[in-house]
Amino acid sequence: MKELLQFGGSLLAILALAWLARKLDLGGDVRIRDESHARQLADEAICGFDAVEVALDRGRIGALVRDRQGRVMVLRRHGVHFAGRLLDGHSHSRLDQSRLTLATSDRHFGSVTLDLGQAAQHWAASLRRIGA
Repeated sequence: MKELLQFGGSLLAILALAWLARKLDLGGDVRIRDESHARQLADEAICGFDAVEVALDRGRIGALVRDRQGRVMVLRRHGVHFAGRLLDGHSHSRLDQSRLTLATSDRHFGSVTLDLGQAAQHWAASLRRIGA
């Protein structure tokens, strides 16, 4: 009987914590909603980054954004937030059909693979001009 009460108490505690996490909107599957959201995320990453061109990953877990000055930022999901880094002349990119894999000069950021569909070739070609 004692074990049954302990089990029931533990189960209630777990359910209470799950309810609290859901109520506080913790965790979850965070995605970039649309191009406007990608522009907002880019501005949050670098204040004043005014994106004029956006390419969203098909899964909405990342994006490429370009501003009027020709700077390109890659956005990627980092936990339940998004992180962004400017691509520079030391960035490496690899195109594999509709997927573009990018690595920044910031080794802590890591590489990111974006499924950009038909836009992948356009973006891959434009990234060759960065830092030139």
